[in-house]
Amino acid sequence: MNRRSPRSIALACLFGSALIGAGPALAADIPKETDLRLPPAADGEPRFPALKGTFTLQWENDIIADTDRNYTNGIRLAWLSPENEMPDWLVPMYRHLPLLDDDGIPWIGFSLGQSLFTPEDIGARTLIEDDRPYAAWLYGGLGFLSDTGDHLDTFEIDFGVIGPPAMGEPTQNLVHDVINAQKANGWDNQLNFEPGMVVYFERKWRAIWDNAPLGLQADVVPHVGLAAGNIHTYGATGLTFRLGDDLRGDYGAPRIRPSLPGTDFFVQRDGFGWYFFAGVEGRAVARNIFLDGNTFGNSHSVDKRYFAGDLQGGLAVILGAARLTFTHVYRTAEFEGDTPDRFAGLSMSVQF
Repeated sequence: MNRRSPRSIALACLFGSALIGAGPALAADIPKETDLRLPPAADGEPRFPALKGTFTLQWENDIIADTDRNYTNGIRLAWLSPENEMPDWLVPMYRHLPLLDDDGIPWIGFSLGQSLFTPEDIGARTLIEDDRPYAAWLYGGLGFLSDTGDHLDTFEIDFGVIGPPAMGEPTQNLVHDVINAQKANGWDNQLNFEPGMVVYFERKWRAIWDNAPLGLQADVVPHVGLAAGNIHTYGATGLTFRLGDDLRGDYGAPRIRPSLPGTDFFVQRDGFGWYFFAGVEGRAVARNIFLDGNTFGNSHSVDKRYFAGDLQGGLAVILGAARLTFTHVYRTAEFEGDTPDRFAGLSMSVQF
């Protein structure tokens, strides 16, 4: 058992340092010759309220369904800059990225995450050929956002590793030891080591109805997305409906990909805000390494379904400089012989 790997430890340290060290580098506005800020509105007021940097911690798990199978656990830590602030050396990259709207206010974000996948019978030590492979994905991300107020573009590059260096076995069994759950015995059969990369692009639109019943707001947030890489390659589309208070503060609850997209950022408020949400996404999947197996060698695999989707609902609460969200997700079967999944997601975002 490879419980600790120098490569995985180095990767974690690298992105941990990026998250911690990025703050001072982003403390100043982009110089005027490279300023990306939108002009003021006609009345002279800023187009958007100034935002602070935002830390987001997300956790997704299937404990809500009392299972340990398929996508069984995900965790992600992200930091998003204040609006219009990014290191000088990243400004040229931002300007040359395709599909980002030049009229939007820019953000830069860094993230570090891990996702775990297991077959249904985690007690078995032998390979279960007709169920999905054991796999873990340890990754870091660099993201660029452009917000015009009525639509948001996101361009993100995630890169990392699968296989033993992704630390799936020690992570799962450490948690199971703490909660006194069954040990996962089949990690010797996990996918082999492979470096991975995925490029994501998403566009979300927002149409707000200010005069909803009871003095509330309602909106619909349709989206389209593309992913390309040896980890995931797919096209996606869907929409989210929201009902609540002050919906202009964000574009929805954040999720760990593949998923319906939300946002790490939100607008801080003096008092209390909230909204209910429900959404659906369909994906046409060309590649999913966690079902198709290793790209560059032989490994365990299953016959994936080329169409999959999520149905989700939940609640977001904003209190001052903090936002909490809860999401309940229903995911369709992803491979032949599979059954649908249920899992839940929690997120906490705090602005400093």
